[in-house]
Amino acid sequence: MLRRATILYQDDNHQCLAFGDLVKGEGIQSNQFLIVDNHRAALIDPGGDLTFAPLTVEINKHSSLESIDYIFASHQDPDIIASLPKWLMKSSARVITSRLWSRFLPHLVPGYMNQQSGMDLKQRVIGVDDKGGSFRLGDNEIHIIPAHFLHSVGNFHFFDPVSRILFSGDMGASLIDDGDIGKPVTDFKAHIPSMKGFHQRYMTSGKACRLWASMVRSLNVSMIVPQHGRAFQGESINQFLNWISELPCGVDLIDDTYYFPKIEKAAGFY
Repeated sequence: MLRRATILYQDDNHQCLAFGDLVKGEGIQSNQFLIVDNHRAALIDPGGDLTFAPLTVEINKHSSLESIDYIFASHQDPDIIASLPKWLMKSSARVITSRLWSRFLPHLVPGYMNQQSGMDLKQRVIGVDDKGGSFRLGDNEIHIIPAHFLHSVGNFHFFDPVSRILFSGDMGASLIDDGDIGKPVTDFKAHIPSMKGFHQRYMTSGKACRLWASMVRSLNVSMIVPQHGRAFQGESINQFLNWISELPCGVDLIDDTYYFPKIEKAAGFY
């Protein structure tokens, strides 16, 4: 059974919603997010084909596809933006992503879509420069925060200054069975095993993590919400920033990774 949307923040004019457990079958579970300000909406990391149908059903309970002005894609992975063709067809939203990846997104869109609909991807996809920027949403703005080399060479996180929520993509992700985004981390020490291996493999270096953590501290965030697993709130924010600042990862750990593998002959292949 699908969970209902989790309300991360709400006031009279502004709302932040999280959707989880929409994937059925073998796909990796991920979180999708919707920010609504004065009836205009932005969708963050909408996922692939496995999430499109259930996500549109849930969004229509709170807003509408017609109200979505932007789709923010933190990076290029399938669980981030593989559903791009359907969003282009079913909404008029513009897609915001790293300039590095904006050149590759057309590979996700079948050629017949351009031919039959007259769709001009150049008008729908906005490539953001490495330094980031801001986009108007309703009566407020969403800030595009650089997070390059933190899982992807062109990577952005998204900061909502009204709720002070940082949508952090794969930074802070945890691989747990009960990834209820509505239950923030309460026992940080017990939570570490669900994050450590992932971050050591997918984050490029300790230097990148330290610089990112220093930037985040300057934002005075109320919550860090990753694309997988649980969010950080209250004391767990500082605990996570301290932990990730000291974690050796990526190239820090390269040792004997590069070697020519021993090839053994298998019966029937030679």
